[in-house]
Amino acid sequence: MFETVTIETDARGVATLTLNRAEKHNAMSGEMLVELKAAAEQLAADDAVRVVILTGAGKSFCAGGDLGWMRQQMEMDAATRGKEARKLAEMLQALNTLPKPLIGRVQGNAFGGGVGMASVCDVTIGVDSLTMGLTETRLGLIPATIGPYVVSRMGEAMARRVFMSARLFKADEAVTLGLLAKAVPMEDLDAAVEAEVVPYLSCAPGAVASAKALARALGPRIDDEVIDMTIAALVKAWEGDEAPEGIAAFFEKRKAAWISS
Repeated sequence: MFETVTIETDARGVATLTLNRAEKHNAMSGEMLVELKAAAEQLAADDAVRVVILTGAGKSFCAGGDLGWMRQQMEMDAATRGKEARKLAEMLQALNTLPKPLIGRVQGNAFGGGVGMASVCDVTIGVDSLTMGLTETRLGLIPATIGPYVVSRMGEAMARRVFMSARLFKADEAVTLGLLAKAVPMEDLDAAVEAEVVPYLSCAPGAVASAKALARALGPRIDDEVIDMTIAALVKAWEGDEAPEGIAAFFEKRKAAWISS
């Protein structure tokens, strides 16, 4: 049994994987990262599952990294930070390579790693009231382990609009950037997701899996070498002067030293 996520599968073989830390805005803890990877592996191995919907419980889809998890990382050495970063990288890769269609149902705000999870879905539908943002650089960090998936989804030119600035943006811009396929009112969200699910139920599951693998092979390279590079980049950011200052400022509710206005 999982503590931070749930899986429910209907009679058609449509599984819903839900981030289930609503009280924490589904912020990702180390435990959640491990459980999400295990859930992806379980769904991949289940021949009865035809389609997977990824969503969150409560008001937020995913607020990014859990604050307690971040506090713990402040006290870690480089090797341990690398191991923690690998948990996120391996979870994202497990979802990205899931041999089933993965439909994102983004029912609320998504920041940092939440944008990464939206990016690994084959198609992502969001509610039109949401806010998104890659907020890592405000803390002196970088969107490293999520980077390959975000840039693959948006393309470099679009990604550079929001990848470094930590600027928040709304659903309509997320559609323009390619993060969301469409944005709809909350009352229409389930119907919009269902419209993406239904066509797959008429397709041969093996052919769908092979076509998805081919699309990945034809797209930007995301392999062990790329993943290792992103982990190293994140550890380097943690080891610099800016991350300790940015994170300390966040927890102390003050401006970081580099804020000029």
